[in-house]
Amino acid sequence: MSITVKDVEHVANLARLELSDADKEQFTDQLNAILKYAEKLNELNTDGIEPTSHVLPLANVMREDTVKPSLPIEKVMLNAPEEEDGQFKVPAVLE
Repeated sequence: MSITVKDVEHVANLARLELSDADKEQFTDQLNAILKYAEKLNELNTDGIEPTSHVLPLANVMREDTVKPSLPIEKVMLNAPEEEDGQFKVPAVLE
C-alpha cells in the first residue's frame, strides 16, 4: 500500500486545506515513509508475545464508585445565586 499525491489532495480537500505542489509531494513522501516503517514492523517475530494495548503496565487509579449520602438541599442552595423551587436559577442561554 502506498499513498499517492491524489490521496493527499483528497484528504487536504476534506480538511479544506490548500496545499502547494511542493507540500503535496512532501506529505506524500512522509506518509509513504510512515507506511514503510509500519510494514517493517510486520517482519518482527512476535511468536510467544502476548498482545498488549500499552507498552508500560498501567493500573486504574480511579477509586471505586460508592454511594454516599448527598448534602441536604437547604445547604446546597446556600451557594445558589438564585433559587426557584429547590433548583438553581440561571439566566436563559437559549431563546
